[in-house]
Amino acid sequence: MDYDFSSLSHSEFEDLARDLIGSEIGRRFEAFPEGPDDGMDGRHAMADGAIVLQAKHYHRAGFSGVKTKMAKERQSIDRLEPKRYILVTSAPLTPKNKSALAEIIGPSLQTPGDIFGPGDLNALLRKHPNIEKAHQKLWAQSTSVLETVVTEAVEKALAKPGSIPAVLANLLPPTVIAGNAVPAENAVRDTIFLIKSSPIDNEFTLWLAPKLEAEGYRVFADILMLQPGDRWRWLINQALQCRAAKVLLICRDATLDDPNVQDDLDIALEVAKEIPDPRFIIPLRLGAGKKVKGVGDALTVDFVRGWGEGVGLLLNALQRQKVPRSPGPPVIDPNWEIFRRRGAIPLVQEAERLTSNWLRAAEAPDVIRYFESTGAIEQRLLDQTLEAFPYPCAIQGSGIITFADQSEIDAAFASAGRFKLKHEIPLLEFVDNGFPALGMERQVASNLVIAMIKKAWLSFCREKGFVEYHYSNAVGFHASATQAPTGQRIPWGKQGDRRSSMLRNVAKGHVWQFGVTAMPYFWPFWHLKLKSRVLFSVDNETPEGLGIDDARKLHRLRRSICKGWRNKQWHGRMLAFLELLSGDSAYIRLSLSANAALAIEAAPMLFTSPVSTALPDVLEADEEEADISTLGRPDNDDEVET
Repeated sequence: MDYDFSSLSHSEFEDLARDLIGSEIGRRFEAFPEGPDDGMDGRHAMADGAIVLQAKHYHRAGFSGVKTKMAKERQSIDRLEPKRYILVTSAPLTPKNKSALAEIIGPSLQTPGDIFGPGDLNALLRKHPNIEKAHQKLWAQSTSVLETVVTEAVEKALAKPGSIPAVLANLLPPTVIAGNAVPAENAVRDTIFLIKSSPIDNEFTLWLAPKLEAEGYRVFADILMLQPGDRWRWLINQALQCRAAKVLLICRDATLDDPNVQDDLDIALEVAKEIPDPRFIIPLRLGAGKKVKGVGDALTVDFVRGWGEGVGLLLNALQRQKVPRSPGPPVIDPNWEIFRRRGAIPLVQEAERLTSNWLRAAEAPDVIRYFESTGAIEQRLLDQTLEAFPYPCAIQGSGIITFADQSEIDAAFASAGRFKLKHEIPLLEFVDNGFPALGMERQVASNLVIAMIKKAWLSFCREKGFVEYHYSNAVGFHASATQAPTGQRIPWGKQGDRRSSMLRNVAKGHVWQFGVTAMPYFWPFWHLKLKSRVLFSVDNETPEGLGIDDARKLHRLRRSICKGWRNKQWHGRMLAFLELLSGDSAYIRLSLSANAALAIEAAPMLFTSPVSTALPDVLEADEEEADISTLGRPDNDDEVET
């Protein structure tokens, strides 16, 4: 279709001219606002001069109108001194008309071919159809162009996806793949569907699904598509309707607020009615969540207490409800692992030195001793003496096992009875083999020495003045307000590479105190393994704060306040704590008797990893202490809820 451009205003014609000529000669023209154009409606600036474009919308005035106007424009054109001048007009032109205009324009016009009339413009529109579509007013009354635009839009909206991923195609009956629905009762329901929200539930899904498949169940979640977006959502819903044996619904507020989760849940509720199966949907509780309409009375499997405990409860429920399982060897879909590795950090084949949380034992007593009673023993006095004895000691049979020598035992236990050295046993042999003469097996002997080292550690930390806190399964020691004032850095590190870290500070209205728990181990060599601990108290403007007895609140505080701490921060705090423990010494000496001690190296062991990662260490040595979660007294709005 050829246009006469009468439907365009002057400014719209100028826009069209700039787009067409710019596309044709490969140049972008500047646009100027309406008003006096000073001889140009478009300009392309170059180092050796500008290309000037002028558009004259003279459809009704014709050639005579353009000729008169260009005669008046000649002075402006000469003043611009363009490298190249291009004229575009809507007035019909003959070759003779173009020659006449060329004489009027003057030397700035390189050739009459740079004068574009309606015929030239229509030819350019056919050459550049995208420009035709972009100027809607131009083709608004053109049936052929309208048909093309509408057809393309409809085809795009209804475009059929490419080949269906195999993991989804395997769940769909052939009629569904062909585009036709199939009655749900004709399909075998053998698949557990996970209704989840991405990406917040991805980690849990990737953990749970392979475990269910290892038990012989067939599992599907949208992660298996390995593609973002909703491209396959309709087919996934079809598979849910046809193949779902059970639906596992992840329940927490963030998940249930997802519109896609609500859509899937609506379908699952309809399927539950059609089957019918009142226990078709099994809610999995991962956090606080509102009551779900339609499944509010269903028995929820609790994963809040622990994922391991939760999966055990879930497997029991699936077994009781006789959910189909594969009779053959379990098959775990590799796509779970493929998806999990999507964000994996690439390894670099370079060795890297790593600091551990192990403290190597540098020196230990050569022997452990067994003292046998040689007369009557006053049990009450013996118990009191053992309680008061400052070193590790344990009753074994009619005697005691200790690292103390005869003189220490005589002085400490005289009131309880008389004891004589019966056996002096090499310590390593005692730990590795036990001591049959006393009826002690290897494990009993090993556990006894571990308990004695623990007692020596407790005594050492108490003498140093650290704050003691009894956790559910161990004792932790934390830096006190005297040892590490709030917000003060504790220096650590070798000379020439000194750094510092905080062990006590205020965050979110609470005082946090860093500490450790130490556990003795004999394999692969004697060492203490440290576990980092963080203890909280309510900030009441005192150095110690107000203690918190609620273990659940302490757990929530650790998860919220410490989640921003990076490995370098944990590492720095541990080394600062060890600096307080050891002082100027290179060893931590745990007294086992007045004359025997276990010497522990104060510096953690270094290990060499054969590979490294491509992650750069972009922070300076102490920069991580600027983490906002560890500094300052936040506003009340940041207070952790109790």
